[in-house]
Amino acid sequence: MTSADAETVDLAASAFKANAYSYYRHLRATSPVHRVRLRGGQIAWLITRYDDVVAVLRDARFVKDRQNAAGPGERPPWTPSFLQPLTRNMLDRDPPDHGRLRSLVHRAFTLRRVEQLETRIHAITDALLTQAERRGRIELIADLALPLPSTVIAELLGVPLKDQGRFHRWSRRIVASDPSGWRMVRAIPSIIAFLRYIRRLVRSRREVPRDDLVTALVQAEQEGDRLSEDELVAMVFLLLVAGHETTVNLIGNGVLALLQHPEQMERLRADPALLPSALEELLRYSGPLETATERFAREDVQLHGVTIPRGDLVYAVLASANRDERQFVDPDLLSLSREPNRHLAFGHGIHYCLGAPLARVEGRTALRMLLERFATLRLAVRADSLRWRSGLVLRGLEALPLTIR
Repeated sequence: MTSADAETVDLAASAFKANAYSYYRHLRATSPVHRVRLRGGQIAWLITRYDDVVAVLRDARFVKDRQNAAGPGERPPWTPSFLQPLTRNMLDRDPPDHGRLRSLVHRAFTLRRVEQLETRIHAITDALLTQAERRGRIELIADLALPLPSTVIAELLGVPLKDQGRFHRWSRRIVASDPSGWRMVRAIPSIIAFLRYIRRLVRSRREVPRDDLVTALVQAEQEGDRLSEDELVAMVFLLLVAGHETTVNLIGNGVLALLQHPEQMERLRADPALLPSALEELLRYSGPLETATERFAREDVQLHGVTIPRGDLVYAVLASANRDERQFVDPDLLSLSREPNRHLAFGHGIHYCLGAPLARVEGRTALRMLLERFATLRLAVRADSLRWRSGLVLRGLEALPLTIR
């Protein structure tokens, strides 16, 4: 097969994700700019080598807003009216809109605010592990990896405790969908319910301000930052979803990697000071994102002798870049003290994950306390029975049942 052909690949399928690294290794060697046909028939290009992924994520010729890649007289794809607010989210905007929106949320989502959360993150983790200890077992995703970041981001934004279960159910259905096909259709009720909920939350904070991030965003809008209501709704939606989904996968994938490399787990138990570099290596080895979010070619772009036509969809494959033998020595080896380790688990360039500092604090806390609390952690099922969540961008487990002692 040449890069001019379109191979049919279901990147979103659980079965594909279980063996994705061998597929990416083959592409890096033989077809680093690879044309595929996705579920639903859409054509996309996979960029799989580290240097190329970095280049694409920094290249202004690859844009987030599809309209910026449209040809003269070409109409943008039709978007249902109820979905239009989501097109205003920071993740899908190009400069200068992106910079304005990111600056706004950055002022409300400061590093100082994240550092102040560390005590609360510790308390939530302790409570969740205590509940697991009483049961004598833990399903790591449902009992720790999900409720920890969900609770943190919900509290940060001001979502009441009673509503947190609902927002995660909506989120799971939405991120499991892809831009085409029946999964997106099935996600529509969740999208509508989620957006209605956010609008009510925003209006309540306008009427009765509180010490939370939604209030800070509302007040920033009122202070002249020209944040429209749709932009505000899209921002809260993005923060609620992205603010916990990444950490769920960071913790789940990281613990699975340690279970599959028991010598590395014991090394970390024996030397807790290794935790910062260990977390970075787990992010590289089995990160929370399969790909960066979608880009579109603003013009015809030549890469490795292949032309990516204007308007085509492009995915920079982070999972492949982080295993690239041109960048990392023994990339398929898990080494918790790996240096240097310039992985791309949180992306690169102007769309680098704004929540990376929070995800790191949550990930370090969860791993440290899990290993401190339980002398024994073992898979309670066969490794080949584990299922990966469906979806194009995220890479994470549906469940990870463990026996503990």
